[in-house]
Amino acid sequence: MAYRSFREFLSSLEKEGELKRITIPVDSNLLVAEWADREMKSPGGGKALLFERPIIDGTTSEFPVAINTMGSRRRMALALQVSDIADIAQEIQLILKAKPPTDLREGWSLLKQGIHLLHARPKHVREAACQEVVHEIEKRSKTNTQRPTLNDFTLRDLPILKCWPKDGGRFITLANVHTRDPETGARNVGIYRMQVYDQRTTGMHWQLHKVGARHGKRYYERGERMPVAVTLGGDPVYTFAATAPLPDGLDELLFAGFLRRKSIELVRCKTIDLDVPADVDFVLEGYVQPGEMRPEGPFGDHTGFYTAVEDYPVFHVTAITHRRDAVYPTTIVGKPPMEDYYIGDACVRILLPVFKMNFPEIVDMTLPPEGVFHNLVFVSIRKQYPYQAFKVMHGLWGMGQMMFSKYIVAVDEDCDVHNTSEVLFRLCANTDPARDTTVIKNPSDSL
Repeated sequence: MAYRSFREFLSSLEKEGELKRITIPVDSNLLVAEWADREMKSPGGGKALLFERPIIDGTTSEFPVAINTMGSRRRMALALQVSDIADIAQEIQLILKAKPPTDLREGWSLLKQGIHLLHARPKHVREAACQEVVHEIEKRSKTNTQRPTLNDFTLRDLPILKCWPKDGGRFITLANVHTRDPETGARNVGIYRMQVYDQRTTGMHWQLHKVGARHGKRYYERGERMPVAVTLGGDPVYTFAATAPLPDGLDELLFAGFLRRKSIELVRCKTIDLDVPADVDFVLEGYVQPGEMRPEGPFGDHTGFYTAVEDYPVFHVTAITHRRDAVYPTTIVGKPPMEDYYIGDACVRILLPVFKMNFPEIVDMTLPPEGVFHNLVFVSIRKQYPYQAFKVMHGLWGMGQMMFSKYIVAVDEDCDVHNTSEVLFRLCANTDPARDTTVIKNPSDSL
């Protein structure tokens, strides 16, 4: 059964011995991040951490902070409620290879797959746990010309982390950002960092190649305010689906419904015309104003360096709604291994059948942690003719965010791509750099 709440997921982690509770007060300014960084770099990714008494500006927050909840292969499998991530990949492979059944047994198998896909479609509800408590900031600002006072509920009441000493401020790092194409109505959910500027505004780190930025551009061209909803918590599969490099047009919530084998219930936001999952912990409702930009950063990133200050759109909060027992989920990024490595690794393993469908010669593929995501790719192939590796490499560079890969190393099928030492041995022992290396020009990732 799908998780009914983020707390239910945390309970599952605790039952499996995968959660540590921190009962002493810990400051959300640097200290939570320092504790989490050490835990993430422990063997196997350490444990998930639940800080029960996070401190914000000297005051204990009413909301616990959960971090590193998907920071190991075991916890990633628990998040998706499977014994092994390979189980999902196998199911996707069966669907991709579906053909007319030859007997009754195959017919029943296809019918079950079809039912799973049918149940994946989101449905709407009128009442939602994520709206048990409602703070309409925009309405309050209109009825009272003063800005929200310190007694009002604002972004400053959330235990948002400052992760690294030279960060430009506090950042929401595990935000599921919901947008809609104003022309087609297509929904997108992506993970974008959000720097908190003040009580009701944040940055919106939409890189140019992201779908959120594309939606924003279309609103800008129409001169219309862009509605945006940000969700935190709920079933962890929502966050996983939002990080997955899905093909254009594939709804992240439909994919999440497929993964959890249950339809996602959606509820309409209180102040904007967008729908969000009803069981999340927090919803930040708001808008992005066309043309409004503000400096964002620096931000300590997964390369081990701070990204430079650049202008990005500004998100204005019109309402904050949440569960009464809400937990604030977050993560930190930095030099690997970190929690995001395990999320990315699961994405590759689950979507491997899609790569194999395009390139049948592919045997296995991985993005080792040393490559900080897509900078380095190891792929093994069944080689049948000279220079076939180049064909696969160029094909991979043409697939979505794989265009940002700096290095792709192709090896024979008998090489274990998950063993970096073995790959490097093959690379050094069996290659002629002049013959076996190609250099191309491809887009540069923006962090």
